[in-house]
Amino acid sequence: MFDKFKNEEGGEMVEEKSEMNGNADESAESNSIIESSNQIGIGELMGKRAKLEEAIDYVGLMIKNLKDKRTLLEKDIEEESVDIKNLKEKLQKVSEYIDEENRGIRELTNKRQQVENEADEVGSIVNSLREKLSDVDRIIDDEGSRVKKIKESRDSLND
Repeated sequence: MFDKFKNEEGGEMVEEKSEMNGNADESAESNSIIESSNQIGIGELMGKRAKLEEAIDYVGLMIKNLKDKRTLLEKDIEEESVDIKNLKEKLQKVSEYIDEENRGIRELTNKRQQVENEADEVGSIVNSLREKLSDVDRIIDDEGSRVKKIKESRDSLND
């Protein structure tokens, strides 16, 4: 209601210039209103209201800044969450790869063990055959010696 009379600098009420062009009675009436307003402290009240409005604007700006900061924090947290999820997925894949490699190593270890066992069996077979061949060779040598003795004894009888 009194905003149209408010002066920007001092907070005092003054009549708008457009209304000053009116008649002299209106001007005198306005002056008496201004004087009575100053006497009851409306000018001070309007000044306090202006300061409160400034304080409210400042608080509103602080709230806006807090909201902006919260929004940025939420964005940063969301980005970190996405990065962590991606890292977790990569680590899970690495873990799966390691598990797969461990399974492969176990399989290779089992295959190597089987080959070693077969090699041991082959070695045993070779040793067994070597012994048999030695026995056969000894028997052949023995038989060869007997045949030789028989020939020698025949030769000596014939002579």
